[in-house]
Amino acid sequence: MGILDRFSDIAKANINDALDRCEDPSKMIEQYLRELTDDLIEVKRETAGIMAEETRAKRLVDENAAQIARFAGLARKALAAGNEDDARVFLTKKQELEAEGADLAEIYGVAHGNASKMRQLHDKLVDDIEELNGRRALIEAKVAVAKTQDIVNEYEPRTEASTVARGAIDRMEDAADALLDQANAAAELGRAPLDAAAALEEKYAAARGNAAVEDELAKLKRDMGL
Repeated sequence: MGILDRFSDIAKANINDALDRCEDPSKMIEQYLRELTDDLIEVKRETAGIMAEETRAKRLVDENAAQIARFAGLARKALAAGNEDDARVFLTKKQELEAEGADLAEIYGVAHGNASKMRQLHDKLVDDIEELNGRRALIEAKVAVAKTQDIVNEYEPRTEASTVARGAIDRMEDAADALLDQANAAAELGRAPLDAAAALEEKYAAARGNAAVEDELAKLKRDMGL
């Protein structure tokens, strides 16, 4: 495949289709930019060479045309001087140059067409690179948001599971509270009922103990003459 055909394919590449086929557009756009930049370097080099060839072919055409004009002028001068043979020589040379000029014109036409195509390819690559650079930040931002959304989607079910678990724990805590209340109630019911008479008996028994001490203390004081 020739340079023009190969870069013609590059120039016709559809960026959006390339991005649609890629799972990660941000990586694809970086790769595509690298490839286009490498291609642009080669296109610049080839374009410069083809344009130089166009310039050289144009120069040969111009020089040929100048020579044709020069020998046509010499033929006129020879005729004006009455030298037909000299005029024939000049005209013969002029015709040779015209035949050569036809070939040169054809060569220049091809060179000019190639140079035009290469300039178009160069401009297309430059436009593609500028477009990609301009859209890269937006694409990367969209990819970043998509990735964060995936994370949210991944952890959202876990959050719902934790809510269910919390509800279960609340129910278990309620059940534990109910068991504790039942245990406290059972303990309260297991205690002996309060005996009012026994409580009063203890009170007066203590009072009798105190009175006996006071009586013995008074007797001791009398014995000691106090």
